[in-house]
Amino acid sequence: MPTAPLICRETVSRVSSVLNRDAKQFGKKHMFDGSEETCWNSDQGSSQWVMLEFPQTVKVSQLQIQFQGGFASQLCTLEGGRKGEELVKISDFYPEDINALQSFRTEETMLDKLKITFENSTDFFGRIVVYRLSVLGEKL
Repeated sequence: MPTAPLICRETVSRVSSVLNRDAKQFGKKHMFDGSEETCWNSDQGSSQWVMLEFPQTVKVSQLQIQFQGGFASQLCTLEGGRKGEELVKISDFYPEDINALQSFRTEETMLDKLKITFENSTDFFGRIVVYRLSVLGEKL
């Protein structure tokens, strides 16, 4: 089964917060622009999240994420669902507090929407900084 990036221009993304509400400098679009110079930086809080709504049904098999060390999540919860349905938990994964791109295999799941909740931030104030986020799998 070939895997390909699933996030495209038509994918709708939402985030829990943006540092100082400065979307131009720290907004969600920076997770997907491929630049090592830009990032999404959340505001402070105990739990942050990213929600993705795909333009078509997809089968997710892997997640790739690059945090800024010191602003990483030590526990991530992955939830997914079909259009019009409630989200259900797919899995938890446990990133390291490092700058490198990290990959996490998931149970292959068909879905239209995906939510990643970042808990247990390594930052004292609960901020999360993500330079890159990729979802891999198949478009159905």
